[in-house]
Amino acid sequence: LQFLYFIVFLAFYKTRKKPKPFKMGKKSKSKVDNFNSKISLVMKSGKYCLGFNQAMGSLRGGRAKVIVVANNCHPVRKAELEYYCMLSKTPIHHYNGSNLDLGTACGKHFRTTCLSVTDAGDSDIAK
Repeated sequence: LQFLYFIVFLAFYKTRKKPKPFKMGKKSKSKVDNFNSKISLVMKSGKYCLGFNQAMGSLRGGRAKVIVVANNCHPVRKAELEYYCMLSKTPIHHYNGSNLDLGTACGKHFRTTCLSVTDAGDSDIAK
């Protein structure tokens, strides 16, 4: 009986298809990576303000071109920023990461809830 199982196993083993080697496909850039590159370009060549209070000051002064807000921003602060952006007709971008991710995208070692871009520099973040 064991010999019969062995014969069946060999017959199956010889007729099975060999798996093809796994090939890595090209990794498509996600929207977050694209926006992070825009943010890093602003950090290198543009002018910006980090933090809620400075963002509100640039909105009140009319200097802000675009506001970026982290997804875990306090709801009252987010509503206040959206209201001021509506009044000053400034575009607001809701970042898909936390305040730690936004701070890292800015090249800083601390968290930041919002980023106010006053001069985009070489980046097309305001479009």
